[in-house]
Amino acid sequence: MRSKSSPDISSDAPRRAADRIRDTAFDLFYREGIRAVGVEEIVNQAGVTKPSLYRAFESKDELIAAYLRDYDQRFCQRFEAPGTDHPDDPREHLLAYLDRLARRASRDGYRGCGLTNAVIEYPHHDHPAHQVAVESKQHLRERLREMCRGMDARDPEELADGLLLLIEGSYVSGQAFGEGGPARVLGMMARRLIDAST
Repeated sequence: MRSKSSPDISSDAPRRAADRIRDTAFDLFYREGIRAVGVEEIVNQAGVTKPSLYRAFESKDELIAAYLRDYDQRFCQRFEAPGTDHPDDPREHLLAYLDRLARRASRDGYRGCGLTNAVIEYPHHDHPAHQVAVESKQHLRERLREMCRGMDARDPEELADGLLLLIEGSYVSGQAFGEGGPARVLGMMARRLIDAST
């Protein structure tokens, strides 16, 4: 039987520090931009030491990749959530997601997609941020193709790419225009595109 001072308890402390670092980095990177946020700011806001950060993540680049993987996971959950209400209807599933995105992207202070922002901040293909973000976008493109096949689109790949352009455009225009901007018509334009393609 282990005592209260067993290694289990002490080994849990670095995990909690790593979680605080990860959560803090997520908020800061998304709100301020990845390049604008330094390691010092992350550890100060997380209430940990710099050695704690480097025990959990070998470098800032590794922390950035972890942030983007976390972002991708949250995105996938948001994207798939409407499928619960529309389990066998990819059109309604997708449109329910796009209507939610249109509302979110039309609010003042919207910061777009963290993955899209990362591709812009890190244009070099060999950077981990670029690689993680592009991999996520490729998965989204494939998921849209799958949904468009489920809608019996005449050309599922073409429709999927058109929808992806609308989605990506809403991320950027939402940041540029805020409330009342072009992102508010995302769902309507997606419906027209789908109807014209099926």
